This record gives sequence, structure tokens and C-alpha cells, in this order.
Amino acid sequence: MSTIAAIATPSGKGGMAVIRISGDKAISIAKKVFVPFNRNIDSMKGYEACYGNIFNEEKKLDDGVLLIFKAPHSYTGEDVVEISCHGGELVSKEVLQSCINAGAIPAGRGEFTKRALLNGKLSLTQAEAVIDVINAEGKQFLQTANEQKSGALFKTTEKITDELLAISAQISAWIDYPDEDTPPVDMNFIQSQLKKINAELDKLLKSYETGKLMRDGIDCAIVGKPNAGKSTLMNLLSGYEKSIVTDIEGTTRDIVEEVVVICGIVLRLADCAGIRQTDDIVEQIGVKKMKEKLKNSQLAIAVFDSSREISQDDIELIKSLKDKNCIAVVNKVDLPLKIDMSIIKQGFSRVVMISAKNNHNVDEFIASVKQAVEIDNLDPSAGFIANERQRACVILAKQRVESALNAAVSDVSVDILGIEIQSAIEHLMSLSGKNISDEIINQVFERFCVGK
Repeated sequence: MSTIAAIATPSGKGGMAVIRISGDKAISIAKKVFVPFNRNIDSMKGYEACYGNIFNEEKKLDDGVLLIFKAPHSYTGEDVVEISCHGGELVSKEVLQSCINAGAIPAGRGEFTKRALLNGKLSLTQAEAVIDVINAEGKQFLQTANEQKSGALFKTTEKITDELLAISAQISAWIDYPDEDTPPVDMNFIQSQLKKINAELDKLLKSYETGKLMRDGIDCAIVGKPNAGKSTLMNLLSGYEKSIVTDIEGTTRDIVEEVVVICGIVLRLADCAGIRQTDDIVEQIGVKKMKEKLKNSQLAIAVFDSSREISQDDIELIKSLKDKNCIAVVNKVDLPLKIDMSIIKQGFSRVVMISAKNNHNVDEFIASVKQAVEIDNLDPSAGFIANERQRACVILAKQRVESALNAAVSDVSVDILGIEIQSAIEHLMSLSGKNISDEIINQVFERFCVGK
């Protein structure tokens, strides 16, 4: 396999840049590029570093640090050399070009991680978690992605695969060796095991939506009557004055959007125009946009003014949110209470009383958001479905397990039961990467950046 090289740090100016080289010729290429001070690269052991000058043939490019990882104890499982230089765009590109001139070829997208997969250093699900770690915006998703990278999903699917293999082995032994006093297939045991496995796969599938919310963020529409405090809440969560706040009703006429990270959760907030009957054409357009945004949001935050009585506009809003995942925020609790709380509590299962102006009870609001999207129900150590490829594999495995369970209950041929179980095993092996085509592997690594 050829020796590859790439810049492993983001482009742009910075304190340092790292050029990574991986392959059988990584050390010999490094010797042509890097000259240590009072040190011989050949004498260096793995996980050792040295300081020296970086050259392109006779021309000095920079001074820097060389770090060696020797196979198989490296990220890729091959000899790996990392050269750290100053972080200018030109100098890092010059160092990379020097490595290419010395015999390396440019690495493709995710090729270092791809080699880690092919060399048995990572499973496919662990490799996919690497890009999730890189792209994580919230602490909660970063934690779950790191658990995935450590093999949480792989361990879960391996456990289920082993359970299916045990059933398959019992069936195969009975079919292949009928004349050697092989115990008959215990259908009651198989039915019990398949029901248990089906429940495990169902639990895994349910983790997909929660994982997707943590990765992509939660689309939140902030809705309510004009002057209820929607924009003040938006500004509080954003940390600065994103929305204009005045005492004049109808100030917000268009949708104001912002992405915020609160307690590790990514919220994609949309401060919508206030809901009310109006003859103002511009405000009518804002209300129409609000309704479209509300329809497509994953969570609605309905804001009510506690210092005003319930109006017909409030009643209409409550009715429109009947089937929506929603949190009712009763704002301005620092003022005398005039709102009928019984109507609010009757209309919503989650009600939080806050003062957005005074930053009162915001922690309870965040706790309600986490509860509404069921993020607290996700156990990172148990693994979760992180993308559509993984989800498709689990769906197909579950379908085969259900077919096997139906076959076991219907007392059909044991051969058919064995075929269904074997098919389920193959789908789970596709999930982990043990049984996967080169085309699928290439599609996975298209998501990666060059240098990882």
C-alpha cells in the first residue's frame, strides 16, 4: 500500500500546523524532509519526538518537531510520522509538497481513518464516530460520539450478533449432524431469545431520533402573542441582543434565527412574529411565516404573558399546539399575576414559569427542553444509531429477526428459521463493517475531511 501524506490541521493562519504521513515508507520519507538536531531518526522509538529543521531538497522551509508512531501501535496501524511546523498556509503547504516530492502521495478524504479500519484498529461504527467527534457542536453529542468512538455501538451489536450466532449454531448442529445424538432444537428457548433480541434492536432503533437531535440540533419555534417576551427569551438564550425588544406590539415581523448551545444541547431557535389579528400586511406575512416555521419545528416554545389575562389569540394558539411537542413558558412572573394558570396547565403537559428579563428560573426551562426531546433518556455507553446507514442495517436485521420469530411460532421448517437468523447476522455484520462492500466504505469516508 502506498504511503500517504496530508495536512491534518485546519487551513488558515495559526500557531502550528501538522503534516501527517502514513505507510511503509513514512520514516524514510521523513528522513528526506526533516533533519533533527543531534539526533538520528533511525534510532528513535515509537512515541518519541525530536526538534529539527524541515527541508525541501536543499532549501530550508521551517524548523519544527517530528513525532514517530511505529506500526502497529499507531492510529492507522502503519508507521506514522507527524511533522509540526509553524501554522501559516504557505509553509504548511510547502512542507506537504516536500513530503510528496520525497515519495508520498496526497491522502484522500478520511484515508487515515480508512486505513485504521482496514488494518483492524477501528470498526466501521467507530470510524463513523470520528467524524461525529470532529463535527460535534454540543457537549452531550460530543460525549456520545466519544463513547461511539470507544466502541459503544460496536459492543452492543456484537452482543446481539453473538446471541443470534448461538441460536444459529444450535440449528446448524441439529441439521448437519442428525445421526449423532444431537439434541433437538429447543423452540421455546429460541422463541424466548428472539423476542429478547427483537426488543434490543427496537431499543437501538429508538436511539436514532435522539442521537439525530443531538447531532443536528433541535429546531425550536418561539411563538406567542406580541409583547409576551419572545424576543427577550431569545436574547437571554443567545447571550446578546439578537432580537429587537420594545414595548410596541408587532416589533418582530420576520423570523429571527440563532443557533445556541445551552448545557451541551444545540438549539436552533426561531423568534417568530407575534400571533394576533392584524390589518398590517407586513405583519400578516410574518404571522404566515411563523405558522410555516411552527409546522416544521421539532419543538414549540409557547410564551405567555403572566401579567395579562388570557385572550382569544392565546386560546387559538393553545388549540394550534394541541398535537405538537411543546413547552409553555409563562413569562414576566416578576409582575402581578393576572393569567389564568388553569387554562395553561390544561393545554400543556410541560409548563415553566420564568422571568426572561430577570433571568429567573431559566434552568428549569432548560431541564424541560431536555425532557421534551428525551435527550436525558439516551445512555451514551449503550451505543446509539448515528446515521442512516446504521439505521438501515438495524431495520433490516430487525425484519429478519421478526420473520424468524414468526417462523418459530408457526412451527415451520427449521431450515427456513436458520436462513432468517443468518440473514439478520449478516445485516448486523454490515453495520459493524465485518461484511461490507468497498462502495459503502467509500461512501462513509466521503463525509471526512482530508487529513483525518
